[in-house]
Amino acid sequence: MEAAGLAGFVLSAGLLTVFLEHPDLPAMQSSFGGEENAIWRRVPLGLILGAYIALVIYLFGEKSGAHINPATTWAFFRLGKINFKNAALYTLAQFAGAIAAAQLLKFALGHWFAHPKVGYAVTKPMPPHDSGEAFVAEFIISFVLMFVVLIIMSSKRLEKYAAPVSGVLIALYLILELPFSGMSLNPARSFAAALAANKWEHLWIYFVAPPVAMLLAAEIYVLMKKVSPDIFDKELPNHPKES
Repeated sequence: MEAAGLAGFVLSAGLLTVFLEHPDLPAMQSSFGGEENAIWRRVPLGLILGAYIALVIYLFGEKSGAHINPATTWAFFRLGKINFKNAALYTLAQFAGAIAAAQLLKFALGHWFAHPKVGYAVTKPMPPHDSGEAFVAEFIISFVLMFVVLIIMSSKRLEKYAAPVSGVLIALYLILELPFSGMSLNPARSFAAALAANKWEHLWIYFVAPPVAMLLAAEIYVLMKKVSPDIFDKELPNHPKES
């Protein structure tokens, strides 16, 4: 589930990036082409991938937790909701799924996926933004996503909204934040794209900012529970469900 969930996201993101950004395809040749209209091309990207994340949570959430992200997995490890063995296996599966999907895109789409406007869907800051801005942006979006998910999952009244809220956040991030950092949130996704492109200069951002931000969100959540034990009316589930 973890491998398939992230593989599907990488495949979808890669295909959509080719369709929306390759200069020989209709989107770029339409009235929505050009850098001045880039935000409008990110709207379908955000809506489709946000819906995909919501669907994965609906389908896999009860069984695996639908992490599909090593940063998320290790935050839940800190919270005691997944043991070390399973966290390591989740991480391996996530990397394997992302790498397999990126290599499939590279093999199947060839020069379409390699085109500079597509760039193997590598996550990186876009001019005029730099690495520092990308790091801050990745930290903020990762922290907000993890903290919101923890709050929602700890409420009997709100837990049913975990999938749509996560999907909406992903959609908004893709539409609004993508130019700052490429909107990764995910070390495995960024590694897979960097491997396909053989471009490593920005990878450190995605191996540091999302995990540290999500671990910080977990620490604040733990502190809130210690200070006010009755603040949440539901315990977080173990991942996978049977552990």
